[in-house]
Amino acid sequence: MSASRYVLPAVLLATLFPVEFATAASALLAHRAVYDLDLGEASEKSGVTGLSGRIVYEFNGSACEGYSTNYRFVTRMDMRETQRLNDYQITTFEEGDGKAFEFVTKFFVDQQLDKETKGSAMLDGNGVDVSLQKPAASEIELPLSQFPTQHMIELIGKAKEGENFYETTMFDGSDNADKVMTTTVVIGKKTASAENDPERPALKSLVAEPYWPVSIAYFDLAKHDGEEVPEYAISFKLHENGFTRDLVMSYGEFSIKAKLVDLDILESKSSCQN
Repeated sequence: MSASRYVLPAVLLATLFPVEFATAASALLAHRAVYDLDLGEASEKSGVTGLSGRIVYEFNGSACEGYSTNYRFVTRMDMRETQRLNDYQITTFEEGDGKAFEFVTKFFVDQQLDKETKGSAMLDGNGVDVSLQKPAASEIELPLSQFPTQHMIELIGKAKEGENFYETTMFDGSDNADKVMTTTVVIGKKTASAENDPERPALKSLVAEPYWPVSIAYFDLAKHDGEEVPEYAISFKLHENGFTRDLVMSYGEFSIKAKLVDLDILESKSSCQN
């Protein structure tokens, strides 16, 4: 994948979980996390010689009120004889039952707006109906899938059940909001944070919480036949409350490492009124 524009995996997704399991989403951690970025591996073909940046990610909500995310991903990339500042800004809202999803994505290059995507999506029982407002009004019908928070709920459930490998699908409104991604998920053994874990100082009250190592490869569902190379992949440490850290995002020709440097636990909007 070209380093000039890379897709953001949403953390992070075709069978939907039953309603009773959706109540587990109330345990998802409301938080604001900050990650410092660094270049992982880069091939000569990528043209990337250096990288720095930051992710700021905020998640809040409940199964009763729905889930909101605010996500900003800024990188300064050294590209041989030039430098490029990429700035992704993403805002989403997902209904608590996982049946509707709203998204706004803005992509800036060198502080100039390069692309904006705005729309909503709904499950209709047979597929995902996408209604775009930007860059132009349009209607798109896609195969049945999940939205990001429901994908995370499913992932945590699979990890708790001891599953090590499974495949599912996700729609997150990224890129042109015109495709469903097949995700191949590998879950490692639950483990505790090591004493020399470089992220321990930022974990605060979560320092004693164990995690699962997780790797996810993303494929375009329309193209996926089990043989091709993924469009991108991500690995991370997943805590039982849905918090993720120690991310490595791979785009084929280069990868980006994200280290947790600050974490604020937010007041959760978890109350449900009868």
